[in-house]
Amino acid sequence: MDEPIRVLLVEDNEVYRESLQFLLQRRGDVVVVGAISLGSSAAAACAELEADVAVIDYRLPDIDGAAAAEEIFERCPGAAVVFLSASAGPEEREAARLAGVALVRKDEGVEALAAAVGDAVGRTA
Repeated sequence: MDEPIRVLLVEDNEVYRESLQFLLQRRGDVVVVGAISLGSSAAAACAELEADVAVIDYRLPDIDGAAAAEEIFERCPGAAVVFLSASAGPEEREAARLAGVALVRKDEGVEALAAAVGDAVGRTA
């Protein structure tokens, strides 16, 4: 059996972040190694925690998901990124396309997010 996928959550809404962490960890094929609220801290956290995937809320209070993803790709080159957004509008879709990452709407649920996480690392989650 494969090791669980190591996920870093980057989400500014504390209640949503904690709920998502709880739901993902119940699956058994994912372990949340960190949960933070600022995109500017994502690259350092990803490298320090050796995350396989960073799940990033596209709209964060300090930087957007595209900027956070760019920093992660530079400082944590082995990690994949999945964008998470309350809306999948044109800006979010274009940013995901340009970054080459999946975009999951928050209302799609934890199963859709887990599938995107698994796809990001080439495994079924």
